[in-house]
This record gives sequence, structure tokens and C-alpha cells, in this order.
Amino acid sequence: MDEPLRFLLLQVRNPDDPMRHHEVQSFSRCFGCMPDRIEVFDLLSGAPSSAELARADVVLLGGSGDYSVARGGPWLPAALDAMIALYETKKPTFASCWGFQALARALGGEVVTDHALAEVGTIWLELTPEGVSDPVFGPLGRRFQVQIGHEDIVTALPAQATLLASSDRVENEAFRLEGAPIYATQFHPEIDRRGLIDRLQSYPSYLPLAGAATVKELEAITPETPHTVGILTRFLDVALAATR
Repeated sequence: MDEPLRFLLLQVRNPDDPMRHHEVQSFSRCFGCMPDRIEVFDLLSGAPSSAELARADVVLLGGSGDYSVARGGPWLPAALDAMIALYETKKPTFASCWGFQALARALGGEVVTDHALAEVGTIWLELTPEGVSDPVFGPLGRRFQVQIGHEDIVTALPAQATLLASSDRVENEAFRLEGAPIYATQFHPEIDRRGLIDRLQSYPSYLPLAGAATVKELEAITPETPHTVGILTRFLDVALAATR
């Protein structure tokens, strides 16, 4: 019997952030693994060692309710160095939301805070021609809905990145890195309708950006997005095949 995959989730979350465990549960649901197969490393405390990265079969970079790539902090340079190491070692990696922004910046892209372009809730994305032909994104169809929540914007992708999807307001919503089995999304493919509602209930200041004054209003306007789970399962197939 094959050994279950070992996931390493690099988090940027305070100890009292209720989404610390929710994020693990969201990824475990999508990958069909037990939560204890996802080891968590707190980037606020430093950077994982090369040995810790090597032990993982797949690295995950998630969101952050309190920290910004654009605004930074004393912990950020070491975190970005770890992301450069993921690319240089060709480690299978999936990054969403904060991770999308951090990975872009680590490899030479640009990230800014722009409240006018913030996206929170459920939005439509459209694939680029490269996205249509991509094995992970192509099966979604040209237009698809996702769950999202961000106010930091990737305004320029790194040279190694191929743009896969855009929204009406924000150009850079998903990319893959050439030469390494790494994908990144500004949105949350690991979060379903219930997951988005739970997150915004924990961060109620973001509710107006979703077009809702209350959680009950948010529930009424938030659709299911079951197809986005396929992004993560196809990523796993593509990324692991690249390492064989």
C-alpha cells in the first residue's frame, strides 16, 4: 500500500485566529486526506529548514486574516526566501490568497494594497488562452465562479509565471510557474460556500466588501462552487507526475 502523502502548510496566522484549524480542515477535505497528514509551520516564527521542506511531498501556502505581503513585517524576508527555495528545488506547491501574493513577490512580482480593487465573496473568473489549454484549469470551462477575499493585489507577475485566469476587475488571479510543479490562485479553491461564510463570520469587517450587511444576507447571495475542488485534485495529479 502506498504511503499517504505528507503535506506541509505554511501559515501566517496569529495563535488566536479561528481560521488556523479551519484552513487545515478545508485543505484536508479537498485532498481527501486526514487533517493529521497536514503539518503546519508558522511563518511568523521563522522559515522552515531545507530538511523540513524536503520531508513534505506537497507544500501548501494559505491565506492570512491579519498580515499583508504589501505591508510586510520583520518575518516576511525569511518567508519569501523559503518560497524561492520551493521554486529552486521544484517542490510541488499550491498557493492560495496570501500565498499567491507572497509567491509572486518572492520571485520578483509586485504586490500593492488597493481597497478599490478588493474582491470578497463569490466572483466570476475567465481563463486566458493559456488557462484554457492548462491541464489543471482547462476542465473548468472558460468562465467559472470562485470564493475569494483579498485587498492586496498582484499588479505584476514574476517572469517565470504564466497567467491562467483574470476577473473583470483584477488581471492576475491565477498562475503557474514554468519549470516547477507550482500553481497559485488569488482565490480559494479549498473553500466552499460554507467555508466562505465561516471565514467572513470570523472577519465581519469584510462583510460590506461582499455586498452584505449581515451573515444572513451573505448566506442568501453566496452560491456553491463545487467545481473548484477539481483544481486541487488535478494539481496534485500534475505536480506529482512531474516529480516521477
